[in-house]
Amino acid sequence: MSLQAMNRETARRIIALPPSKITREEQDLLLLLRRDRCTIPVILVSESRPARVSGSNATYSAIADYISENNLSVELGRCSGKGFQQNEPFVDVQLPGKSRVTFGPVSPEIVPLILDGMINKAIPMEYALWQYRNPMHEPWDGVPFFDEIPYFSGQVRKLTRNFGLSDPASVAEYIARDGYKAFVKAISNYTAADITELVEQSGLRGRGGAGYPTAQKWQVARNTLSDQKYLICNADESDPGAFTDKALLEREPHKVIEGVAIAAYAIGASMVFIYVNASDSYSTDCIEHALSEAAALGLTGENIFDSGFNLKVQLVRSAGAYICGEETALINNLQGKRAIPRQKPPYPSEKGLFGKPTVVNNVETLFNLPDILNYGPQWYRNTGTPDSPGTKILSLTGKLKYQGLVEVPFGITLNDLVTKIGGGIRNGKQFKALQIGGPAGRCIGHEGLQLKLDYKTFAEAGIFLGSGGVVVLDEENCMVDVARYFLRFISRESCGKCIPCREGSRRMLDILNAISHRPEQGASHEPLERFKGVMTLESLAEVIKDTSLCGLGKTAPDTVLSTLRLFREEYEEHIFERKCRAGVCTDLQTYYIDMEACTGCTACAKKCPVNAIIGTPRQPFFIIEQKCTGCGICMETCKFSAVKTR
Repeated sequence: MSLQAMNRETARRIIALPPSKITREEQDLLLLLRRDRCTIPVILVSESRPARVSGSNATYSAIADYISENNLSVELGRCSGKGFQQNEPFVDVQLPGKSRVTFGPVSPEIVPLILDGMINKAIPMEYALWQYRNPMHEPWDGVPFFDEIPYFSGQVRKLTRNFGLSDPASVAEYIARDGYKAFVKAISNYTAADITELVEQSGLRGRGGAGYPTAQKWQVARNTLSDQKYLICNADESDPGAFTDKALLEREPHKVIEGVAIAAYAIGASMVFIYVNASDSYSTDCIEHALSEAAALGLTGENIFDSGFNLKVQLVRSAGAYICGEETALINNLQGKRAIPRQKPPYPSEKGLFGKPTVVNNVETLFNLPDILNYGPQWYRNTGTPDSPGTKILSLTGKLKYQGLVEVPFGITLNDLVTKIGGGIRNGKQFKALQIGGPAGRCIGHEGLQLKLDYKTFAEAGIFLGSGGVVVLDEENCMVDVARYFLRFISRESCGKCIPCREGSRRMLDILNAISHRPEQGASHEPLERFKGVMTLESLAEVIKDTSLCGLGKTAPDTVLSTLRLFREEYEEHIFERKCRAGVCTDLQTYYIDMEACTGCTACAKKCPVNAIIGTPRQPFFIIEQKCTGCGICMETCKFSAVKTR
């Protein structure tokens, strides 16, 4: 439902007043907006990046056509993504008085099957995934509840509790779920020092990676004398395998804005910049629309809710580089300079944007603030560990049965994350490693699965949590190739300011490339030289870590070093046996033709780009190893599986 269902005056009253002072008509409206009550059937199609890729727009059109053709009185709308990517696109159907049911994946072809059944109050069980608990609704028989699904039952969905329930493009639906109450309560009843104290009591730590206590950063900025202070919401998420911040911007953008507003008030900033990735147009559109709705309600601008607090929020698109996520590089970019880091101290909280005190907070960090103010610091501390209270939102991807966005309590073991929430390794394969922390993260083997998700535990183990990207690998992954992938990203994204990071990462990549390719003919001492090169990785890595300017360079070698320590035998196989056990490094493979299987059809010889295959038609062919480049075209071409590798 849009803001038209709730006029401006009504919206501002609901935000500012306690529930006891809201009129009966306003309470009825809130019930409708929350779907606690519906007078006609409601159909909601998921709206998220995975949903769009899976064809949600076509599904939406098919439902609209069905409603029109059957002349039905039905409310058709959108709901945010649920964080479970396996069965997109989802369609939720709610009949008056009955529980809301989620179906998926729903293609246009099966829309009539689902809606024909629901209209006749008969659920097509083959497409039904779950139903939502609600004491005001009568449940359906035989349909599991949302919290009984293994993927969700292991999570603690506090921050993401509204995901999949409301329309992210509707400020009215956000307000119906207590949206903006925390912000208005803060500016009306608390001082900036009070807000900082509440956040300090909650134990909230920055979710951008390092886990620095949020309140401490705020206090420095608040206590630094200046005529102007700034808050920057860092939404420039560009880690491979991480999509936490993007999901928050897309699925509940108004909560991001509310968190931004609370933080700005706490540090005394009247100017906020939301710094988004230039290549991410979808997330940018979502937050831009939400900002326009917030401004229309007077939640930004001058003298907000007669509190005397002024707030201007500006959306800024980044330069698109990975280094822009580093706070001092980000600040340089905002000032129109080249996005390169600078030495610290002074820290941005003392001297940042335009030389003024500046707090840079991650999207997820700010996303926690409305709940802390609404429910209190102790409620927040009831989840997690003493050192790391609350929950962490993770991007769970890789070779798992279930993948997507998950919210877990700090203190959960990595083993439970993989086996219970992720459902274990798919297709009966064996777990090999878990890469966490993005390009600057580390790989964790079997022995590390008992580690608990906790900033202190991770720090003692030398693990960088980063922005929460978790990639699970199985036996079909080559760990040398994994290290090459992340190091190639680091090398490409280095800003180039400091020599250790710029040249060191390239040299490390050269070494990994050398052992992942077949040596040149006649290089008799080549295996020994390659082994010496790998041996220099550790010493080179220490130089890079000790002498690089920013966190990117200091953590750049971590993935390589962790794979070298855990999977040294794979490195040695690449060097001495010229073998990749996973078959990923195709340049190491030697192709040959099985004489018994070859029919002499000549197809492979005709396709070979370097004429390395010879023979007589109707007789077995041969591959000249010295000429073969290992492209694999012959194997793809052969219909008799006669081309093999060793």
